[in-house]
Amino acid sequence: MAHKIMIVDDAAFMRMMIKDILTKNGFDVVAEAADGAQAVEKYKEHHPDLVTMDITMPEMDGITALKEIKKMNPHARVIMCSAMGQQAMVIDAIQAGAKDFIVKPFQADRVLEAINKTLS
Repeated sequence: MAHKIMIVDDAAFMRMMIKDILTKNGFDVVAEAADGAQAVEKYKEHHPDLVTMDITMPEMDGITALKEIKKMNPHARVIMCSAMGQQAMVIDAIQAGAKDFIVKPFQADRVLEAINKTLS
């Protein structure tokens, strides 16, 4: 059975890029969210095996959403996505429980490597 993945990013284009990489490689994208608040709601609803989470978003940022998801499920697997130059935020995210991070612009092989490593 394909792993269920939720993609969280405020940019529809970024969600589409990740979804394309994942679906071409046999993953099942069960949900998408445009901000952290939506991500928390959709996590409750879909219980994905893994979440890709943008750090900088309106409404609720990715680190806050990560902490909320971790409260619901301490075993949640979340990979943070960030643009270049957000190292401090990435460190915060790892301390909050993120399993890995991917730097934008995405490279398909790096996305797949992070996801496969986190799921194994």
